[in-house]
Amino acid sequence: MKILALIKYIVTAISYGVLLAVVLLLLLPGLVPGLNDTSLISNLFKGSQTQQAPLSFAKAVSIASPAVVNIYSEQIEVNPQYGRTPRKSTRLGSGVIMSTQGYILTNLHVIREADLIQVLLQNGQVYPAELIGFDHYTDLAVLKVNAINLPVIPHKEEQTSLVGDIVLAIGNPLNLGQTVTQGIISATGRNGLSNTSYLEFLQMDAAINEGNSGGALINSNGILVGINSRKFTQSNPQLSIQGIFFAVPYQLANKVMRQIIENGKVVRGWLGIATNNYDAKLKGFVIDEIMENSPAHTAGLQIGDVVYQIDNDLIPSVTAALDIIAETPPNTVLTFKIYRQGKAIETEVKILELTN
Repeated sequence: MKILALIKYIVTAISYGVLLAVVLLLLLPGLVPGLNDTSLISNLFKGSQTQQAPLSFAKAVSIASPAVVNIYSEQIEVNPQYGRTPRKSTRLGSGVIMSTQGYILTNLHVIREADLIQVLLQNGQVYPAELIGFDHYTDLAVLKVNAINLPVIPHKEEQTSLVGDIVLAIGNPLNLGQTVTQGIISATGRNGLSNTSYLEFLQMDAAINEGNSGGALINSNGILVGINSRKFTQSNPQLSIQGIFFAVPYQLANKVMRQIIENGKVVRGWLGIATNNYDAKLKGFVIDEIMENSPAHTAGLQIGDVVYQIDNDLIPSVTAALDIIAETPPNTVLTFKIYRQGKAIETEVKILELTN
């Protein structure tokens, strides 16, 4: 008991001593040299007011923006309405430098039927551009400029975009100069927006306008995720539509670019069917239509057949099946496994080249 009483006495004495010292410092700060009431005392009793840095995508933009270029395509038109004097019209767009060799990705509609194509870099340099090739189905084109030490946009082969990812669209809308808009990926795999089922768009709400086409869509790290393509439009002018824009996914755009550089065009396999239906029970796509004299017609495929396997590949979706066919080299023979009127059969199909 004496030990506990002693400990209690010591603790009480220390507490009173500390309290007395604080009171003396507050009343007589001059007791301690260098102590003043505007520094130490105020910091002791005022909470920390350290400001958090604002959220910014400036680093991502600074990494990617030098590789986004302005594209001006000129077309010489002879209109009888204006006599025989040719008139020059200029179309505006954007592009993305994809390699140090000077290859640039853009939209086909930006340079379609152009007689002269000029590329303006962000450092002010202007280069004439050569059209290497284009692809109607994805509305992509590849240009080339003869220059060295070009800035290249960061891109990764394994890049995948998810719904909810923050994205930034970089381009030259309405010729205002390089502009950045911000949004998120609203949806992936939006097809049916062009004349082919091979194309799946990224849908986002980062605003794009005339002049943005062909520009870069990047993520918050400055990595290329798509090529800005178009905005959603409808024939009804009374319907106000906002926040629905589309881009070609990077993986598809990169694949198209490589084929154009290697072959001058994109080579696709062709089966000659139409399908929009997937049978979840049989795990295959249903043939809705067969074109005359097509590979499917020649092989004896029929409307209503359910294709559940192509060679060794199972069919998880209609899009996956069309991708398998499109990426098959022409004149390749594939084995189709199908269900026809409840019976499983196999047939061989020689894939031909898809022509425009």
